Amino acid sequence: MSKTRRRHSAEFKFRVALEAAKATATVNELASRYEVHPNQISAWKRQLMEGGASLFNSKNGVQQAQEQEALQAELYEQVGRLKMELEWLKKKAARFA
Repeated sequence: MSKTRRRHSAEFKFRVALEAAKATATVNELASRYEVHPNQISAWKRQLMEGGASLFNSKNGVQQAQEQEALQAELYEQVGRLKMELEWLKKKAARFA
């Protein structure tokens, strides 16, 4: 009789880790309240503390996504241009063969 693995949303993890960081209740109390293992809460808290500084970087997720989309569009444009040149060269080379 094994338990099925539960998956928690990012919002739930953040809320629990934030409560653990505030230290209003012990990790064991939070674990019993949210029915999560204390080690898991400690891991989420550690991730929050280590990754929290990245929230305040000058390049947030929206800017990075826009830059990624711009790069992707530029690369697709270049691939299309190269495909057209290749087809043109194949057509020209067929005359000489």
